[in-house]
Amino acid sequence: MADGIQPQPGIMDIALYKGGESHLDGVSNVLKLSSNENPLGPSDAAREAIARASHDLHRYPPTDHTKLRTAIAEVWGVDAERVFCGVGSGDVLKLLAEAYAGPGDEVVFTEHGFSMYPIYAHACGATPVVVAENERVVDVDAILAACTDKTKLVFIANPANPTGTMIGSAEVARLAAGLPAQALLVLDGAYAEFVDGFDAGKALVEARQNVFMSRTFSKIYGLGGMRVGWGYGPQTIIDVLNRIRGPFNLSTVALAAAEAAVRDTAHTEKCRVENAKWRDWLANALAELGVPSDTSTANFILARFADEAEATACDNHLRDNGIIVRRVAGYGLPHCLRITIGDESACRRVAHAIAQFKGAK
Repeated sequence: MADGIQPQPGIMDIALYKGGESHLDGVSNVLKLSSNENPLGPSDAAREAIARASHDLHRYPPTDHTKLRTAIAEVWGVDAERVFCGVGSGDVLKLLAEAYAGPGDEVVFTEHGFSMYPIYAHACGATPVVVAENERVVDVDAILAACTDKTKLVFIANPANPTGTMIGSAEVARLAAGLPAQALLVLDGAYAEFVDGFDAGKALVEARQNVFMSRTFSKIYGLGGMRVGWGYGPQTIIDVLNRIRGPFNLSTVALAAAEAAVRDTAHTEKCRVENAKWRDWLANALAELGVPSDTSTANFILARFADEAEATACDNHLRDNGIIVRRVAGYGLPHCLRITIGDESACRRVAHAIAQFKGAK
């Protein structure tokens, strides 16, 4: 035993992240609605780009991501020089924590925020600071009250996961303006594309020096298996991140797929419209069964039950019917189930199963 070899302080305080399940023993026709994946998948253009890129797998990928950054800039109206590309948006957020927080510093996030935020804090030796939400909505005043001279990062997901709620641009701007001088506001925009006309904080990033925005290709673009994300922020922060990322952090195939995906705006819009249609349908169908949810702006709904026992029983019933959703007790919501929006057949199957559950009680 090498008893003298110890990890950095804080690392053993990390609870392992658990992704959404995808298999049920003895069940072949499993409906996976636990990971907020796009049921329509990636665009045909992305699939074709992957096939073409496979011919160059013996070559190292470019280190500067110029073609992808240019595509992102043209589609989203941002400055390509201030776009940073990472291995999923999680990688971007992790690198921000590594670059700007450490022992003695504090990383602030809200009680129902993405479960990786405290992991990023612990991994770099910083102290996680959890702030209460107001009825599952980010509370700007509570965040500002929690900030101190030790606060280095403030993470908020907008739209939020797993609640699906979001706050308006005026509230985000008020938060940015009220932060201590040494603190960076990080806007996690993994679900931003599901909100029609939403800039995910782009204007605020360009107006200030203390705001950074992250995005992902794993959700609406249907490229979760490729692991591509990007960030947009002040040039000084981009310069820092480029110094600590891996030089070949994105594969040739991933870069090609992401570039094609972001340029296929017709497919993106189709996915947004279909998601909104069936998200609203499922939310209404469950509400009629006595299972309410907050108005969601993402590609899932957070179904609320009377208590943890009912939520657990419903989850077990869904699993018995080959349907996997996400229990969110680890997010401080033990009486809720997060249900990804699938296609029409998936949504109808979920509604039918929950109707059976409620009727059998």
